[in-house]
Amino acid sequence: MAGCSSAATFKPMAETFALDLTQRPRRLRRTPALRAMVEETVLRPADFIAPLFVVDGKPAPEEIKSMPGQFRLNIADLVKECRAIHKLGVPAVALFPKLDPKLKDDEGTQALNEETLILRAVRAVKKAVPELAIITDVALDPYTSHGHDGVLTAARDDVENDRTVGLLARMAVLQARAGVDLVAPSDMMDGRVGAIRTALDAAGYTGTGILAYSVKYNSAYYGPFRDAVGSAQAAGTRLLSKATYQMNPANRREAIREAQLDAREGADMIMVKPAGAYLDIIREVRDATDRPIAAYQVSGEYAQIHAAARLGWLDLARTRHESLLAIKRAGADMILTYFAKEMAAGLKG
Repeated sequence: MAGCSSAATFKPMAETFALDLTQRPRRLRRTPALRAMVEETVLRPADFIAPLFVVDGKPAPEEIKSMPGQFRLNIADLVKECRAIHKLGVPAVALFPKLDPKLKDDEGTQALNEETLILRAVRAVKKAVPELAIITDVALDPYTSHGHDGVLTAARDDVENDRTVGLLARMAVLQARAGVDLVAPSDMMDGRVGAIRTALDAAGYTGTGILAYSVKYNSAYYGPFRDAVGSAQAAGTRLLSKATYQMNPANRREAIREAQLDAREGADMIMVKPAGAYLDIIREVRDATDRPIAAYQVSGEYAQIHAAARLGWLDLARTRHESLLAIKRAGADMILTYFAKEMAAGLKG
């Protein structure tokens, strides 16, 4: 058509258009060196706590099918693993026992046996790697035939709070006597932190700290862990409801209340569990207390990252790093994660 020029006579807009900007955030992303200089959150081996599972009498490590790369270890192998973890710069391990079902009963009485598995394991690790901090779980679910974290009411429809707390306080004293650095009540009974602190002090263990599972949600992400310690099988289901004592995932303000209560009762550290789906809660708790904050990247989080990676949907190394970075960025001072050993090895290398 007359008067019309062909498209070839026009210069592409990108060649002529420029923004008049003084602020260009991409300047600081231009090279690896610049990105490193302004990096706000950095992961290091000392940020991690490695959860480990111990079992009696197994001749070789037994892989946990729902948690690829994680094993139930006998005490000798547990000691070897703790040595390796310590050499990588991970400062602490959290130990969890898997008992023979024949040793379990409704009252969880094996938890108060001075030669129970977890106490023998603690003594062995402390003797072999005294510099490594040891954290032990204070809850009855590995010991009860019904899989709950305490003793049941007469109607068997709930956990009896105060009687359970009395047992937990005795359990914590036994763990302190075995040499643990931190006892970690994960049961979510009311008043247990104060009772444990009183019992520890009365027994002379004023130096034993309390890492309180203060903000523990009734989460669907715990299934593989229950397989690992055998509490799911003991209860007959992986979907055991603990809704009367663990927190409702819908609640935010309640998390602050629980954290502040435990701090007042004597908790030295506060935990949020799970971590990945509760980053907002980690930040809220961080802003509400001056106690160190731990966050637990739980078994279901670990398992889903592995499952997606095996299907080729996610890059395992990048995803695990990003997931842990997010937890620390949200405000966690330390992270319990099943990735602890491999992350520490990668960061150290």
